[in-house]
Amino acid sequence: MTQLPKGASLPVPTQVLQVAVAWQTVPGAPDVDVSALLLDGGGRVRGDGDLVFYNQVEHPSGAVRHLGKSAPGAPGSAAADWLWLDLARVEPAIDRVVVAASADGGPFGRVPALDVRVTDLAGGPVAYFAIGNATSETAFVFGEFYRREGGWRFRAVGQGYASGLAGLATDFGIVVEPPPAPIPGPGYVPPPAPAPGHVPPPRPAPTQAYAPAAQQARGPGPAGTYGPFAPPVDDQAPVYAPPAASSYPGVDAFSSSFRPSAHQGRGKETVHCDPALPPGWALLEIESYHSISTTIESCDAYGRAEDYLLTAYEDDVRARTVAVVPRDRPLSLRVEADTPWTLRVLPLSHARRFDSHIEGLAHDLVVYDGPPAVLDFFHHGESNFTVHQHTPPREPAYDVEDQDLLVNEIGEVRVSAPVPGPGLLRISGDGPWKCAVRR
Repeated sequence: MTQLPKGASLPVPTQVLQVAVAWQTVPGAPDVDVSALLLDGGGRVRGDGDLVFYNQVEHPSGAVRHLGKSAPGAPGSAAADWLWLDLARVEPAIDRVVVAASADGGPFGRVPALDVRVTDLAGGPVAYFAIGNATSETAFVFGEFYRREGGWRFRAVGQGYASGLAGLATDFGIVVEPPPAPIPGPGYVPPPAPAPGHVPPPRPAPTQAYAPAAQQARGPGPAGTYGPFAPPVDDQAPVYAPPAASSYPGVDAFSSSFRPSAHQGRGKETVHCDPALPPGWALLEIESYHSISTTIESCDAYGRAEDYLLTAYEDDVRARTVAVVPRDRPLSLRVEADTPWTLRVLPLSHARRFDSHIEGLAHDLVVYDGPPAVLDFFHHGESNFTVHQHTPPREPAYDVEDQDLLVNEIGEVRVSAPVPGPGLLRISGDGPWKCAVRR
């Protein structure tokens, strides 16, 4: 690992990288929220879409994603907020990708062991930069990736702002908009609208009743994933955990951390996943472009296609679904598309999660962390819109999860559906959708 002093830079590979802003949790320390700003040659964003953070988790190009935070641990344990960056997919008009963060509830001077760490696709360390001089700043630019002679470099910046995320964003030419209002439904009272130019506050930490146990992990690995990560020898910061899949034991008990993998192919191929994958849920993420259709099927013990996990007919597909890794054999998948495709097998910790409102496009998998409730769905599309809820098996000795079809409608849909409690929501449509919890 290359440990950089402030202002130093080094070349980085033009591929998928993962960036963690890390710190040590102590009583009274402010929360930290990481963000990425994609800047043009003039050092400005082109629009609000060039800011990636917790309320806008993916850049329109797909080159940058916000992965979320490590599970909160006991005081003195380490935490991190994560970004996923594919430098090969950064648009030509973008000259720099700035890694920044804001502090909520106090200045960065009260955040101990603050640093930024970069790893490559295989989980190998690339760069490390420690922030040792923070005082009254409430926003910080940690570092930046910038183009140089046909490649990319990373520079350790370490510049603080006393005006928080709003001031930092303004300097780069962006106005952070408030999150969209939840979908109204019978009995639902929307929250008051924020003032113009208001920057949404960080999401509240889970309450004690729902707080997940700290997970043991060793930092970031491939493509939006977690694998081995060795800090520099002189770094005494403790090990921190990846984002938790869910704060409910029932969901967590049927998912595990593992080394992610990526598989590429064209046409119809069978993917044989790592035999070391632990039994339980695995998140599947697929990308294909200009294909008539894209499908993923699970395979039985004889390699025959068994169940459809995803069927997408969009021209460009960036979709997520879920598979169950069997206890008695490796996970095998049948993938088919007319053009080249990339499939990633990830821990469930990388699924999006929500407790009040979420929105997306086409096919996605989200973790619902709440108690029994009624969910209001809206789908803006022309074809079938379905929502399945996956819950762990009632009998842990069996592989078979429980599934319920909550919604099965066509076209423009506004519909409500009850959920019995926490689980996974597999949402599939052909256009944008929203989901809100009725209060």
